[in-house]
Amino acid sequence: MDTDQKVKIRTAHVNDSEQILEMQKQVVAEGEFLTTVIEELSHRTIEQQQAWVRKVLENERETFIVAEIKGVIVGWIVFQSEGRKRLAHKGSIGMMVSQEFRGIGIGKQLLKALIEWAEEHPLIEKVCLGVFSNNARALSLYKSMGFKEEGRKIKEFKLGDEEYIDDILMYRFV
Repeated sequence: MDTDQKVKIRTAHVNDSEQILEMQKQVVAEGEFLTTVIEELSHRTIEQQQAWVRKVLENERETFIVAEIKGVIVGWIVFQSEGRKRLAHKGSIGMMVSQEFRGIGIGKQLLKALIEWAEEHPLIEKVCLGVFSNNARALSLYKSMGFKEEGRKIKEFKLGDEEYIDDILMYRFV
């Protein structure tokens, strides 16, 4: 892969939904570090994906940001917020980067763009996330971007008969 390729970070559009869904299916199919399994995503339609992206983009407390190289979406980050008044000051993120584009800073660029967006929105005070306890690269990235651990859900994810992973809860105030 040519690491000199220009990465464009921008707000998603509804017409990005097909690329977002295809990339999401590829990352989920890897089977690592995600709550969703491919069977749960395999029947998702473009229309369902479009509805989700549209819903996020229409909410002033939410955003969807993509990383694009030569017109191809190679990563994305979504920030979703609760509708209830006492939780409206915070939201959670989800992020994916295509396997062949990991390790070159795309995740960091997406997080930076999300944090800048959150800092510009006075309603948003806290950015939260959950991460598999065995995802060392993600943990390192989040810590480098100022996220702190605030808790752990023990054996939150069941991978097999006797195989569990903890969910590390992290936050950052903006």
